[in-house]
Amino acid sequence: MCISGDLPKFDGTLPNLALRKRTTIRDIAKELNTTAATVSRALNDNPSISEGMKTNVRLAAERLNYRPDKVATSLRSGRTFVIGVIIPSAEISFFGSVVHGIEQVARNYGYHILLSQSNERYINEKEGINTFLQSNVDCIMASIAKETTNYDHFQEVKERNIPLIFFDRGNDELGVPSVVIDDYKGAYLATQHLLEQGYRRIAHITGLQHIKIFKDRLKGYRDALRDHHITFENNLVTFGDVSIESGKACTADLLKLKNPPDAIFAAEDFTALGALQTLKSFGLQQPGKFGLVGFANEAFGEFITPSLTTIDQKNIRMGEETAKLFISLLAKKQFYASPPQKLILEPQLIVRESSSKKS
Repeated sequence: MCISGDLPKFDGTLPNLALRKRTTIRDIAKELNTTAATVSRALNDNPSISEGMKTNVRLAAERLNYRPDKVATSLRSGRTFVIGVIIPSAEISFFGSVVHGIEQVARNYGYHILLSQSNERYINEKEGINTFLQSNVDCIMASIAKETTNYDHFQEVKERNIPLIFFDRGNDELGVPSVVIDDYKGAYLATQHLLEQGYRRIAHITGLQHIKIFKDRLKGYRDALRDHHITFENNLVTFGDVSIESGKACTADLLKLKNPPDAIFAAEDFTALGALQTLKSFGLQQPGKFGLVGFANEAFGEFITPSLTTIDQKNIRMGEETAKLFISLLAKKQFYASPPQKLILEPQLIVRESSSKKS
């Protein structure tokens, strides 16, 4: 159904809904002519309760539409079984896949996800963290926004002894666990691939250098050039903001140089997509005339023309490993007692049409 026009204004009143009596373990006990304590132990799979009684309790609970009181359970255990996850943007499929990986593992351990997105803004990120703290989440998993240079809100999480884990974009100085890709190696592989294809004037569109992943990718690019005896040139490096429009603008500037590049390694796939659009507008139809490699293996890369060569960041696995790291550290009781673990995943070069060079 499509709704058009202005939405009605909310007058502050709520509909008068009839309240249904909540089924309790006492209701189940009465149904089965047993005690509430027995029902409670059966629902919690206590080994002292027979399998037959457990089955009867589960069937009665289902029949009476019993739902556990999560608030009461939380008060008894001191845990909410909720994980707060904050990502830079839900529009980027990479982060959605990471969250998918987190949730797959978390659900197996009885946890649910509370999701927030910063939209790459510091103030949104800070508000998201405050919401998580007010919600008494058991853990916060975060990928830092581009705009963030002040990390006091993350420091507060650590000072409260609430488990904090970074994924993809982290900050080593905070001393918290993290799960990342080897950004340096990924950039090295991307640049080396273009060199092996025969390209020699390879430009790099990077991101803000206070963000470690972009700093590492720039270093990987430089070192690959050096190891292949190609002189690094400052004018072949441009700084974008990780967007399609930025990729278009940066590529246009590079192509207007007196001695323009013959290939581009973009620090992520959306920038590469913008670069591809500009290359087409300049008549540099690919593959063959101009090499292009992205980073992230976003879902669209396989389906555009030409298909995009990229670096796979193992997005789902990154989410799974982040959740597993939380569970393993939680079992040790003292989350920050040991030096922070940093799990570094291996990047993978995905070769497609955009980087091939015609002989």
